[in-house]
Amino acid sequence: GVSEVFAWPARQRPARAGEGCARMADFSGGSMSSGGGSMAGMGADLGTLDEPVTETIMRDLRMVGNKMLCVLNPRKANMQTLKNWDLWGPLVLCLTLATLLSWFAPYEQKSLVFASVFVIVCCGATVVTVNALLLGGNISFFQSVCVLGYCIFPLNIASVICLIGGPLIWRLAVVAVCFFWSTSASLGFMGELVPTNRRALAVYPLFLFYTSIGWLILIAARTSPYS
Repeated sequence: GVSEVFAWPARQRPARAGEGCARMADFSGGSMSSGGGSMAGMGADLGTLDEPVTETIMRDLRMVGNKMLCVLNPRKANMQTLKNWDLWGPLVLCLTLATLLSWFAPYEQKSLVFASVFVIVCCGATVVTVNALLLGGNISFFQSVCVLGYCIFPLNIASVICLIGGPLIWRLAVVAVCFFWSTSASLGFMGELVPTNRRALAVYPLFLFYTSIGWLILIAARTSPYS
């Protein structure tokens, strides 16, 4: 009796082990193959992970350059180019503008000018974006920030020209031209995404946003040693 009790589990162990091996065989044959298929699909989607770093950097630089060209010539720009948003270009343009305006500021005001430009650009783009979304704009948050950030590129050009020097009338003319350039470029993209009967409400924050940046450029140009 005792030997039979202890013999029964021993007779069952091989069967259970064999069944487990069969299940493992089924798992490796079925589930792992489907998993391999999904991983292959992921590999196709993430193929850029295998490319050299220099190629990735050059591709991103070409993307940023194409978007800047869209801002410089908005009439011939492809809307889809800026819909594929990125934040590298706006970040570089914002940092460049803040660095230029703080470079010629008085020593005790350099950090204040840099922080002011950075906060105005970031907060202003956020406010304009939220306003466009509340007006029923068909655009995502980061797409709007991307467009507004790239559209300060003409004002970056204005800051370089004004900091080089020149009479006040010349600087006013340069900032005015680049202001309208930035505003018209952003309206060309944002206007198509906001309902027609609400475009005027979307224009006003854009006007204030780029006006504040242009005013900062004029103030910084007055303290430039070349002016």
